[in-house]
Amino acid sequence: MLVEWAGSGEDVSIDLVAGLDRLSEQVDAAETKRILGGEHDRANAVVTIHPGAGGTESQDWADMLLRMYLKWIERRGFKRELVDYQPGDEAGLKSATLMVHGEYAYGLLLSEAGVHRLVRISPFDQAARRHTSFASVYVWPELEDDVEIEVDEKDLRVDTFCASGPGGQGVNTTYSAVRLTHLPTNTVVSCQNERSQIRNRDAAMKVLKSRLYDMKIKEQQAKLEKLGGEKKDIAFGSQIRSYVLHPYQMVKDHRTKEQVGDVNRVLDGDIDVFIKTYLKAKANGTLGQATGADD
Repeated sequence: MLVEWAGSGEDVSIDLVAGLDRLSEQVDAAETKRILGGEHDRANAVVTIHPGAGGTESQDWADMLLRMYLKWIERRGFKRELVDYQPGDEAGLKSATLMVHGEYAYGLLLSEAGVHRLVRISPFDQAARRHTSFASVYVWPELEDDVEIEVDEKDLRVDTFCASGPGGQGVNTTYSAVRLTHLPTNTVVSCQNERSQIRNRDAAMKVLKSRLYDMKIKEQQAKLEKLGGEKKDIAFGSQIRSYVLHPYQMVKDHRTKEQVGDVNRVLDGDIDVFIKTYLKAKANGTLGQATGADD
């Protein structure tokens, strides 16, 4: 019995292309998981964004970065929780911390840690001059319950205040926001996402423990590098990536030399090409240092 083929050649081509795209995505996902074999790579991530010097310009740029990561989180199908948001004086933000929930969130977002540089015609400059702004991104793993980080209560200063910025109706009317200061390290963490002071304290403590753990690991690495006579790579103080909106459009990662011409697409959260290139270069031992911008 002959079976009549109802599909056209064009339909077959479309199906074939779609199938190849799905296969390519599966291969990329498998390769990414192979590379992400670190102790905490599969963990959720804690991301904090701070503007650099420059007032409103840098604060606005920090807010643009936050939007970029929120868009990326949405694209990946991850969940997020904006733990703390301190609005800028005129625009943008002074500080923002979010929890990113998803498999390999930390391993993927760790590639974003560092200084990000923006070059554009300022929307805040009446003379329409070109400005350069900087913002810093910090990434820590959310620790599992079985990872013990002891925080002595006598080493903490706890402050409460009225929340500000995003957070919902009524969140600004009570002293529900919590600020924890770890006195021995002068590490400060704030949380104002919840209306409950207790829940905000619990969330702030999670972030604090993640930061303290990260500091402990970096101290150990620094000691090993000193013993081995190695020089530590420059990670802070020079940009890892530049986003140029004027006089041309380009996003360039200075560690991998990966660059994209469609800046708006990147700022809308399409940053996977930079993450994948970074991870492959790191795995292959070809990752360069953060460097000064070419422009």
